[in-house]
Amino acid sequence: MALTFDDLFGSPDHLLQAFEHDQAVFMPMDRAAYHRSIFLDHRISPAATQRMLLPLTDVIPRVPAAAPTAWIFHMAHCGSTLLARALDDPGASLVLREPLALRQTAIQRDPARLPLVLAMLAKRYRADAPTLVKANVPVNFLLPQLAVAQPEMRATLLYLPLRAYLLAILRDENHRGWLRHVTTQLAPYVGDWSALNDAERGAALWLTQVEAFTAALSALPNARTLDAETLFDAPLPSLQAAAAHLGLPLAPQALETVVAGPLFSTYSKNPSVAFDNAARRDRAAQVAAAIAPELDAAQAWIERRASTATPDAALAAAALSR
Repeated sequence: MALTFDDLFGSPDHLLQAFEHDQAVFMPMDRAAYHRSIFLDHRISPAATQRMLLPLTDVIPRVPAAAPTAWIFHMAHCGSTLLARALDDPGASLVLREPLALRQTAIQRDPARLPLVLAMLAKRYRADAPTLVKANVPVNFLLPQLAVAQPEMRATLLYLPLRAYLLAILRDENHRGWLRHVTTQLAPYVGDWSALNDAERGAALWLTQVEAFTAALSALPNARTLDAETLFDAPLPSLQAAAAHLGLPLAPQALETVVAGPLFSTYSKNPSVAFDNAARRDRAAQVAAAIAPELDAAQAWIERRASTATPDAALAAAALSR
């Protein structure tokens, strides 16, 4: 049977995975493929390898209104993959982790593509189970447009306080490379930060995202925050609160099983690596000792540039109730 546009816009089995020039790239998926794909970028694990490319001029004029969607926005390296995977029950809501087409739309700042992306991300396997989208850092800078498109969206804003965030993103050269790369990509939004050292870049990225999340709380009445330290230290009540807030129809015992299982004793991005909260705390202590001068420099940078002494106070005040 030939594929129709109704099929394309109606079934999650056809994922708008990326844009290539003026074409939309669709990948074949199913429930199992989404569940095993930790990320939906180049690390995707599709149901089959055959891609389909369609001209945007054929697709965009047919875009329907997007169904209500649940969201996780986050600062990166603060447990968002753990949170999204913990909420990914194959029998409940479809969970999309970092879809590339959404990230590309943020980086390329092409507003004409956003309605298409939102409609394609909103597709569901269960009518009563909203799809959950875990975005990534560039998408935080689309929050004003997303708030206009979906003002009633249910969202969890995952964040870390400054010191904990710096310990996560400055902990090794690989993460510092990510910091330099992403802040260079974000220059159209934040300006040229090439003169800043790593500690200052980390502080600037944290403050900019705190400000974006604070503004989002004013624009999105159904947005709530979650301090990642709370998720790490008290996973079960944090997950229960997030699932309830996001409207995910999870079975009562599902989250207890997840917390007791391998997800919370392995690295969320690579399940073959053992890692738990005790290991995270040990690593953070070692990093803190190694980069103490940089932590002080970052704090000083924030004190010079933040408008208040506690720039993340509004985030703490909007925490999920447990």
